[in-house]
Amino acid sequence: MRFSIAVQALGLLSVVSAAPVQKRQILPLSANDESVLQLAVFLENLERTLYTGGYENFTDAEYTAAGFPPGFRENVAVIASVPRFQPLYSLTLANKLIAKHEAIHIGALSGILESYGVAPVPDCTYNFPYNSPTSFVDLANMITTVGIGAYIGGSTLLVDNPNLLEDAASILPMESRHDAYLRTGIGASPFPTAFDTPLTTVWAYNLASMFVVSCPMYLPIILLPKLNLTSPMPPSNLQPPTPAGTILEFAWDPTTFFVSVDPSAPLYIAMINQISPPIFEQVTITGTGMGTVPVPANVSGVAFAVLTTFAGGLNETELTNFGTLAGPAEVVLS
Repeated sequence: MRFSIAVQALGLLSVVSAAPVQKRQILPLSANDESVLQLAVFLENLERTLYTGGYENFTDAEYTAAGFPPGFRENVAVIASVPRFQPLYSLTLANKLIAKHEAIHIGALSGILESYGVAPVPDCTYNFPYNSPTSFVDLANMITTVGIGAYIGGSTLLVDNPNLLEDAASILPMESRHDAYLRTGIGASPFPTAFDTPLTTVWAYNLASMFVVSCPMYLPIILLPKLNLTSPMPPSNLQPPTPAGTILEFAWDPTTFFVSVDPSAPLYIAMINQISPPIFEQVTITGTGMGTVPVPANVSGVAFAVLTTFAGGLNETELTNFGTLAGPAEVVLS
């Protein structure tokens, strides 16, 4: 009986593989399309290297001792690895069954770029600050959240190309599933917010670039002055959530600002969270290049903060284009 079922299944596979594949219309690649795809490959390269390290640097016993469920390390490998590097749409059914997440995303996106004559984005040399299974997963949650935000924000630039929009939309839920699995592994809620937070191309690139040591090719995206969240650090299991009113301490280097700022002028932290408009809090200056703000009400999950001279009235795109003095910084609250 089992043999009969297997034969039927093989027959079904042969029918499927023999069926004609409907080709999608080839649309021009706009400058926005190219920018979004290159950033996506840049982020996927970083994530693949991160997850590969999370698998190779620790044993199953170390994950178990840290409180992770059986099989967690193997699933980290599933997220990272793939035996083939080629476009998603050119893979056979058998290869799709073998191919694994981050690397197949790289193959798919790079294949699209190469089909338009655009050179693929190479791997960089990275420095990931983790030293245990738990600190690896904490970091992976932060980096994967940036990837999710980049796909959401980038989708608004792909509206003129439904093929690319469909490709990006098919990757986005997998990134979210990865993050939910990671968060569950450390005892945090797999779905801390009702909405994820979109990120502009510039902000996503800046957040990811802090882990880059060197690159054979940098993307033509501006790097902004850095904003660092120095306190508090989130608990490793993100429980309990950081409550509203908790004081956040930030640090920045005023000498790196792109514009001249009056030292006596008030500064603000603009906090972006989910799909709400940015929330602006005036900074209490505690020293040169240092200041604090309280966590605003109704902010949860992961938020992103930038330093600005504007007291309000700007959306994320406007903050990106002309309103950011330093940042963004990732603020993990729950």
